[in-house]
Amino acid sequence: MPFDRRVKIAPSILSADFADFGREIQAIEAQGADWVHVDVMDGHFVPNLTFGPPAVKAFRRHVKAVMDVHLMIAPVDPFIEAYADAGADILTAHLEAGPHSHRTLQAIRGAGMKAGIALNPGTPAQAVEPLLDLTDLICVMTVNPGFGGQKFLDMTAKIRALRSLIGDRPIHIEIDGGVDPTTAPLVVAAGADVLVAGSAVFRGGSVDDPAPYGQNIRAIRDAANAAA
Repeated sequence: MPFDRRVKIAPSILSADFADFGREIQAIEAQGADWVHVDVMDGHFVPNLTFGPPAVKAFRRHVKAVMDVHLMIAPVDPFIEAYADAGADILTAHLEAGPHSHRTLQAIRGAGMKAGIALNPGTPAQAVEPLLDLTDLICVMTVNPGFGGQKFLDMTAKIRALRSLIGDRPIHIEIDGGVDPTTAPLVVAAGADVLVAGSAVFRGGSVDDPAPYGQNIRAIRDAANAAA
């Protein structure tokens, strides 16, 4: 998975048709998705319950691009191997999910995946500074995690601070929550390069009429690239 800072659109399948995940994944990739984002929630760390390792393994059969798995669970460490076996390319854990983030990131990389660290809206950029040399991706939550379709929270100051802390390290800054053609330019101008979008991608389309997915992806990408 070569590193580059071109803007990447990562649709969250949390907004897809749960009865037809395979075709939904194929549709968003055919319509221009760069990555496929999978939100894993445990009903404990966040107030929702989604996909375990068997579901993610089933998704993997359909994902040809990067599968970006975001763990909103606590604890994380006991499940790292299971999500590696399920085929995650990137595995992201929350800084707030446990006391030993160094160990978690080392274990993710040791299992053969890229290691991500996610920051809730109330967690400052500086909290991740000691972890930068173990990190391949920083996910900035621009909503409180747990549900799709929430209103965007302005974290542009945090993104700029992270961009400064990262320097020339090959670390992606990913934005998760409320991304659409209006908010995408704000976060890209601040330094983000991976945009997770759920309802803003899937709105208006279906597996039988996927053209709106492509229109939505292009609208987000065009708006973001204008600010890059």
